[in-house]
Amino acid sequence: MVNAQAGGQWYPPEWPERIRALAGGDLTPVVPKRAATVMLLKDTGDGPAVHMLRRRTSMAFAGGAYAYPGGGVDPRDDDRHVRWAGPARAGWADRLGVDEAGAQAIVCAAVRETYEEAGVLLAGPTPDSMVGDTTGDDWEADRAALVARETSFAEFLDRRGLVLRSDLLGAWTRWITPEFEPRRYDTWFFVAKLPEGQRTRNASTEADRTVWITPRAAATAYDRGELLMMPPTIATLRQLTAYATAAEALDAAPARDLTPVLASARLVEGEIVLSWPGHDEFTKHIPTGGAPV
Repeated sequence: MVNAQAGGQWYPPEWPERIRALAGGDLTPVVPKRAATVMLLKDTGDGPAVHMLRRRTSMAFAGGAYAYPGGGVDPRDDDRHVRWAGPARAGWADRLGVDEAGAQAIVCAAVRETYEEAGVLLAGPTPDSMVGDTTGDDWEADRAALVARETSFAEFLDRRGLVLRSDLLGAWTRWITPEFEPRRYDTWFFVAKLPEGQRTRNASTEADRTVWITPRAAATAYDRGELLMMPPTIATLRQLTAYATAAEALDAAPARDLTPVLASARLVEGEIVLSWPGHDEFTKHIPTGGAPV
């Protein structure tokens, strides 16, 4: 369901009922799972473009919506030794607001999901090198094993003798799925630049198409109701429009506020007001017995 006043904002038809149940104390929030997603950037003549995928309409969560490569954290990646380049785990832990084991798992998830869903691998044989083309049969077999969770990302890196290039990532923002959602995620958003010699492809079984698009063009299409997106996706696209190159966006990442954005639903004068702190465009007013406006 797309709300006409909100352009292409993803708004499931079951939300009002679930919000009313939460406000009335009849719904117990589920604990969100940790996740990571990556805004992969490359420079074009019109400024940086971002790699996006469209989730299949058959998907239970956000079907038809445009998003970035991303997914849940694998707990197997939190304690195994990983060859690591870039900020130390302690630095990442401080930046992400978690312990060191959790920081490693979150960064691993960001790099793993980019490989699983876009075919791009932010890793190399040494701390200052990168792998090249990853489209061969042997790479595809490894990628399929990761998707099937037959192997952990830490095990994959170790077997191939690769160093995870955490220095190529910048933590950008953090959003937590609203408490009334049946599937909840505590998601860290990262920015990264497409490495030289690698190329993206639609490697995800969850997507029916992928695009490289400038944040401004994507935001304009959203405003026209042409592209469906969840609030954190369009919010981050609007933020990226301020940067002329991918490098500028990466340089800006360390100063970004990672205070979690969590929607709140409150009862005000006979209606439920749904809002995301700092993002007024997503506010919804839901009559106690009707649809949102």
